[in-house]
Amino acid sequence: QVQLVESGGGLVQAGGSLRLSCSASGRTYSSTSMAWFRQASGKEREFVARINWGFGNTKYAEALKGRFTISREKASNTMYLQMNDLQSEDTAVYYCAQDRDSDYSYESWGQGTQVTVSS
Repeated sequence: QVQLVESGGGLVQAGGSLRLSCSASGRTYSSTSMAWFRQASGKEREFVARINWGFGNTKYAEALKGRFTISREKASNTMYLQMNDLQSEDTAVYYCAQDRDSDYSYESWGQGTQVTVSS
């Protein structure tokens, strides 16, 4: 099973930006998709964005379009989430996940990285 490690979280003021990284151990295949999810305290985990590793096709939660950008760097097996104009409601633990066969079944998850936005 692949190991996923997130980094880049932290404390930022409202209106600021952060870039999260997710490093995957082992080889990531073109048929794989990876995604970001987040979970705020007391709330259910929610989908943020998804990217197909081979073609780079992306999908976003509707409410986050325009502020968040997902990308991947094949050479380093790393996925990114650029988050701009952060708001207090973006405060959450952000998780990366891998969908090995792009069937919307996420087999591997990272440990999460905390993002806190102060107003």
